[in-house]
Amino acid sequence: MATTSYAHDKVSSHSSEPQLEKTHDAAYELDERRRAALAEIDDATFSWFHVKVSMVAGVGFFTDAYDIFAINIASTMLGYLYTKSGKLNTNQDLGVKVATPIGNLFGQLIFGWLADVVGRKRMYGIELMIIIVATFGQAVAGEARGVNILAVIITWRFIMGVGIGGDYPLSAVISSEFAATKSRGRLMTAVFANQGWGQFAAALVAFILVAAFKDSILHDNPTELRHVDFIWRLLIGLGCVPGAVALYFRLTIPETPRFTMDVERNVVQAAQDVDNFLTTGTYHVDPDAVIQRVQAPKATKRDFIKYFSKWENAKLLIGTSYSWFALDIAFYGLGLNSSIILQTIGFGSPSAGLPKTESVYVNLKNICVGNMILSAAGLIPGYWATFLFIDSWGRKPIQLMGFIMLTILFVIMGFGYDKLTATKSGTNAFVFLYCLADFFQNFGPNTTTFIIPGEAFPTRYRSTGHGISAATGKLGAVVAQVGFSRLENIGGPDKFVQHLLEIFAFFMLTGIGSTLLLPETKQKSLEDISGEKQEGFIQGVATV
Repeated sequence: MATTSYAHDKVSSHSSEPQLEKTHDAAYELDERRRAALAEIDDATFSWFHVKVSMVAGVGFFTDAYDIFAINIASTMLGYLYTKSGKLNTNQDLGVKVATPIGNLFGQLIFGWLADVVGRKRMYGIELMIIIVATFGQAVAGEARGVNILAVIITWRFIMGVGIGGDYPLSAVISSEFAATKSRGRLMTAVFANQGWGQFAAALVAFILVAAFKDSILHDNPTELRHVDFIWRLLIGLGCVPGAVALYFRLTIPETPRFTMDVERNVVQAAQDVDNFLTTGTYHVDPDAVIQRVQAPKATKRDFIKYFSKWENAKLLIGTSYSWFALDIAFYGLGLNSSIILQTIGFGSPSAGLPKTESVYVNLKNICVGNMILSAAGLIPGYWATFLFIDSWGRKPIQLMGFIMLTILFVIMGFGYDKLTATKSGTNAFVFLYCLADFFQNFGPNTTTFIIPGEAFPTRYRSTGHGISAATGKLGAVVAQVGFSRLENIGGPDKFVQHLLEIFAFFMLTGIGSTLLLPETKQKSLEDISGEKQEGFIQGVATV
């Protein structure tokens, strides 16, 4: 009996060896196929497909910036229309401006997590639908006895903010995962640079509308200003147009091969996708194809904690998150309040003694012109300076340089505020410094804080990591807006603005420290940046 059992065990042992060898060979072959597909993406020449990805993602950022910063001009119009004083009070101004950043925070966390769970493709487009619906909702907002129009606008702006927030991790991760290593920084910068054009477009559209309605405004009843109501609704509502144009292309963009390989664990389909989109710019999924799943690191709560409990990974998340937080304190503190700052320093303010309707027209026109100058002179050139140097200088040097320059500029603007704004030439110098600050925000941390989180984490946590970093940044935007609203009038109307600029300088200084926690990511593959061992990444073939 014992002899029989021994013989049986020996036969079983010998029969299992070929099976184990076969499984090992299959895992090795799939691992090699994965690395070959990744190398093909990383070494790809720039093609029409990359242009398409940049345009589809970029139009979303154009829409985001337009919708966020149009309120900077529209809030002045709302003050004329819906308050007796002709100006929104502190809480009203805070509500319409802070609702969107709060929505952003939730959208970035939720969409960032979902894109790692269900896929980039399945979520891409949903955020744009939310933006379109909420933007249209603002434009047709009404008032009744039991409904305050500002409360309705604030609600819609929060919902719009959720959609805009979702765009950040999705667009960043999709553009980074499709990009070749040598041009990844420029592709992601080109996507994000549309933010500058969106801000400029909001000011330009407002200027065109104000000019078009000039005669109507001048002949309006000063107590009603009926045509100003038309202008703000058109200004906000036109934000739907670019989003509606981009929606189809977002819904039809392919899933990134990295997600298909590393999260869905379908290496064969991912390799086919790479061949298709690099050669024809299209992709095809055969619903009847046999799916072969592989064994690879899987996103779980335990794995997430294990990964980010390592200091080298935790400090990366801390560095990307706090850098974005510090930057957004100043970026949104200035960006959402540039009209207030322009009026405070007397740039383009209407002359005293003008009839009310003419004063309204002149003030709105000057606010639009001022915002166009700030966008064209500082914001837009800053993005494209980054585009030129991001893949040669690297992300970290540009971010460090930006924070250092911003610290210096805000110190000058804050501590020299009284002397700078005492004369007309000084005021012009202040506007020049303001434009320089806008320039170094974008040729600096505003762009790099978007790029680095889209590169630094492994595929299974890339969107989540970007979402956490971006949401921390929007927490900074909320802090900045609440702080600006509560502090600006200490000591008299707009008397505390100079001290706010000094506070911004402090946060820019702290951003230098958080930048030192970050690695340089230029000219490295996403897998090398993640720090995870790639040889043997696939451990076997999973049983389906």
